[in-house]
Amino acid sequence: MPRPTAAQLSYGSVTVVFSTLAMLLLFRTGSDLGIAVIGTAGLALGLLVAVTVPAPTRRRTSPARAAAPAHQDARPAHESGDHAVGQVQRTIPAARTSARAGEHSLRH
Repeated sequence: MPRPTAAQLSYGSVTVVFSTLAMLLLFRTGSDLGIAVIGTAGLALGLLVAVTVPAPTRRRTSPARAAAPAHQDARPAHESGDHAVGQVQRTIPAARTSARAGEHSLRH
């Protein structure tokens, strides 16, 4: 049996609380047996709501998309390595130099 989702737990719990409270106020029961019946009915109603909440569905990929290569943006092996390095260096910002670059760090 799959685990309940957060939506199922929250909808079921809210249903139990509000339906039990509404029935207690509506029927104005004071006997122990009446309260037990209303509580049981609230639990049953909450369970019914939790079970009927639609479960999340997984997206299905089309067969054409599943057959596509994982790295479409990958460069071919015959491309020049210098060009690729130059392109990466243009996208990465240069490191900042500090006036204190020659000093020793206290951390090891």
